[in-house]
Amino acid sequence: MAKGGRKKGAKPSGIAAVRSSMVSTRQIPWGTIAAVVAIVALAAVVFGYYLVESAPQRAQEQREEAAAEEFTPTADNPDPSEDIEGITIESYEPALHIQRDQRVDYDHSPPIGGPHEGTWAACNGIVYPEGVRSENMVHALEHGAVWIAYNPDELDAEEREQLEVRVEGRPYTMMSPYPGLDAPISLQAWGHQLKVEDAEDERIDQFIVALRRNTNTYPEARGTCDALGPGQFDPDNPPPFDPTPPGDDAVSMNPDQTELTSEDAMDGQPQESGQPPAEGESDDGEE
Repeated sequence: MAKGGRKKGAKPSGIAAVRSSMVSTRQIPWGTIAAVVAIVALAAVVFGYYLVESAPQRAQEQREEAAAEEFTPTADNPDPSEDIEGITIESYEPALHIQRDQRVDYDHSPPIGGPHEGTWAACNGIVYPEGVRSENMVHALEHGAVWIAYNPDELDAEEREQLEVRVEGRPYTMMSPYPGLDAPISLQAWGHQLKVEDAEDERIDQFIVALRRNTNTYPEARGTCDALGPGQFDPDNPPPFDPTPPGDDAVSMNPDQTELTSEDAMDGQPQESGQPPAEGESDDGEE
């Protein structure tokens, strides 16, 4: 055997032994792997939650985009709602104000115009949990708002949520139950009404796009939807809806001056809303 050669069966040198020991004792980083898996799983849960929770809003955005293509008011088509199937359109004299203890014998249910109380219902994206006095809601319509009313006995929670996503946080939009309504859903703007059976009906969005703050269709172009507050109209404690017939002493749809209030207080006048006019709207609107 050549000199210096390694003998068969000889133990490995010191360096080789250390290397062998390092290889044999190297461990898989299970802690790091577990942490990465947990982060990925959490991200998947968060993303899935986002998809589920944002689905109604994303679906609503798609409905609004589709409606806007054909039902946005223009100079050539000032009232696109005329093309909505099933819509009712009436003409009413504005600024006919009644006292708070009076009722109006309206010609539509829910009402869409005519005499109304001098204080308007707050209508900046408010979903009222209970029915609200019609005479206040009509005044909000006179200011350019859209009112979504629904029969609480005919809509389930999911359908109500589909309506709420169209209202919450949206200027000049309000929603409330309307006990005894002869359809599941009814939409109101000044002089306009549309009744539908389904919360997914595309005509709901067509109505809103065509009529919300469309200054061609309502009289008080600078009317506000801001809440007037306690003592006038408190959105947290609004005057309740009265389902009973208005009675023989109710104000008619064509009242004489003896039936109307002569008060010239703030609550009968259109106020600055602090919001910019709608697209195509002038700044010189009058009552």
